[in-house]
Amino acid sequence: MNRRFDGHLAAAMNYGLDAELAAGLSYIADLDFNDITAARVLEAEIMAMAPPVDTTGVDVRDLRIPLDNGAGTIGLRLTTPTAVERPMPVILNLHGGGFCCGNVDAEHGRDVELAKEVGAIVATVAYRLAPEHPYPVALGDCYTALCWIAENADEIGADTDRVAVHGRSAGGGLAAALTLLTRDRGGPRICYQFLAVPELDDRLDTPSMRRFTDTPRWNRPKAILSWKYYLADCGTPGSADIPAYAAPARETNFAGLPPTYISVMQFDPLRDEGVEYAQKLLAADVVVELHLYPATFHASHIITAAEVSQRELAEEVAVLSRALNG
Repeated sequence: MNRRFDGHLAAAMNYGLDAELAAGLSYIADLDFNDITAARVLEAEIMAMAPPVDTTGVDVRDLRIPLDNGAGTIGLRLTTPTAVERPMPVILNLHGGGFCCGNVDAEHGRDVELAKEVGAIVATVAYRLAPEHPYPVALGDCYTALCWIAENADEIGADTDRVAVHGRSAGGGLAAALTLLTRDRGGPRICYQFLAVPELDDRLDTPSMRRFTDTPRWNRPKAILSWKYYLADCGTPGSADIPAYAAPARETNFAGLPPTYISVMQFDPLRDEGVEYAQKLLAADVVVELHLYPATFHASHIITAAEVSQRELAEEVAVLSRALNG
């Protein structure tokens, strides 16, 4: 497996990427979605090389919570500030990875930062992955975690009036779907949704999705495989029978949804579906903040030394702090 973007660097440069981001491209591993097992092994190798996270000031607990149908448990990692008065707000974090990769360990460093800087419990869900567990498994796992937090709020020190759902990429798509599902079921209150570069639309027909076939980190060929794996038990991606809980861009009723932040990157195939989702929310009088970061690519924030990445990460803290702490 090619572990770097060296083969894509020339094409990526043609897009006019931010110079600091372009300089960091050759240090980013490329996950091959044609071989999910190998992609997950590579993820684990990358995480094993990461420096230890300074957890001073937070308590980190890995829990197993029961599934509603009694068919086992799923993992939930709670990262809790130790010096914040209870009850605390909660950030329910749904990791990215194209529905088929990613895990709570990959989120650990940022979870600790958000817990410290926002002063919130960060609860990251170890939802089950496609293709082994296609839709609706992951969404059901996320809803289970949301309900568990509401039911165990006193024990964990959570304020159920201040729960934000947060996701990046596929996690952003799951966050949007979870917000829709919770509204329709009358489930626990979600006061805010933070959707970073969300994966929302299986139809793959926006201008950015058609155009960006070789962009770093995410591109049309990966999106095709991602939706194929996720919708395996649901229908053919792009067909008329895909539900909005699987692909939130298909939703037609946006009334009653909470205030929302959406970020998109200029050279990301997911860019236009994020913009369109923001426009649909606005048309339903939902309070929306939309930020398009220039000269960026999907999840380019991992090149943290770049000034545009620092702005993106700082804004994440500022937006969540304002939403949860007033």
